[in-house]
Amino acid sequence: METAVVIVAAGRGTRVGADGVPKQYRSVGGAPVLGRTLESFVAHPRIDQVMTVIHSDDKDRFAAVAEPFTGKLVKPVIGGATRQDSVRAGLEGLAEREPTNVLIHDAARPFADAALIGRVVAALDTNDGVVPALAVTDTLKKADGDGKVIKTVERTGLWRAQTPQGFRFAKLRAAHEAAFRAGRDDFTDDAAIAEWHGLEVALVEGAEVNVKLTTSEDFEAAEQQLRARSESAGEIRFGQGFDVHAFCDGDHVMLCGVRVAHEKGLAGHSDADVGLHALTDALLGTIGAGDIGTHFPPSDPKWKGATSDGFLRDAASRISVRGGRIVNVDVTLICEAPKIGPHRDAMRERIAGILEVASERVSVKATTTEGLGFTGRREGIAAQAAATVRLGYGEDAR
Repeated sequence: METAVVIVAAGRGTRVGADGVPKQYRSVGGAPVLGRTLESFVAHPRIDQVMTVIHSDDKDRFAAVAEPFTGKLVKPVIGGATRQDSVRAGLEGLAEREPTNVLIHDAARPFADAALIGRVVAALDTNDGVVPALAVTDTLKKADGDGKVIKTVERTGLWRAQTPQGFRFAKLRAAHEAAFRAGRDDFTDDAAIAEWHGLEVALVEGAEVNVKLTTSEDFEAAEQQLRARSESAGEIRFGQGFDVHAFCDGDHVMLCGVRVAHEKGLAGHSDADVGLHALTDALLGTIGAGDIGTHFPPSDPKWKGATSDGFLRDAASRISVRGGRIVNVDVTLICEAPKIGPHRDAMRERIAGILEVASERVSVKATTTEGLGFTGRREGIAAQAAATVRLGYGEDAR
């Protein structure tokens, strides 16, 4: 059962600042709003594809923001004059992929956490539509055109809708097509279109942190919250990775980003750099973002022969988007040959350069298995890696 996401990012939203930059490309907490939004969904284990709907003027902006994200992120589509038009364009862009479920999310909500996304996806097992929402707790007043109170509105049963809103893909697409044919372009969210089309939509618990950034005041409040989390949290995360590649015909191996002459090569879909593969998994482990195969599947021909430094940079970028920094990494290469000692410093410098950290934060070691096992028989090379990361804010702020 595949679940895709449509991120709606085609709006202009320039009232936040005077520089004309749409709000989804502005920075909050040192990272672009859209970058934070994309990372939340790309990193989620129950999300299979992420499509972004962008404005035709924002192709370069989007390319810069999307650069760290690969694998689940698919080619963006151009949006329309209204949000409704943009969502319909996103659904059409996913039509060939035919996902079972689709989530629609506003790019300007960068703090949708993993638990919220999980609740929406899980509820689609038994519902055609799902909306995360928060119960209205304030007293509501209805006013006339002059700002005079007409009456107090009963708040029982009233909810504040958020995104991501989830639906059965085929049913939401049909609802959007029906609305288009009927000339209806006045719906304020996708749940309203689904309801109009006769679909039953269920509610799940939303999240207070899942705010929509619209005004300068919203951005200032978000900055303050992120700073507070950074000062109070500083959470330390640890991850580990392990990888193995068998020897094959060749005249060199790639180890920790360094070409090492050898009588054999290493077999793999990419460059088979066992050290960088293990380290990539260790870094992904610190943020619960799956493993290297999740983001760079060996079944995808575009990764054939790819250099593994790109995989490692991707993992580091995901940590950066989360407001984290790498404290240290440690790689152990397990083999009888080639000799690692003469190349150790070059490997440390190469890893440090890829991760943009000081070389003193990088350790590369080597050991043998005393002739035991497949490495002892010189059938291949194994590597294990560990990584420590300090996150700037808690999991709930993702």
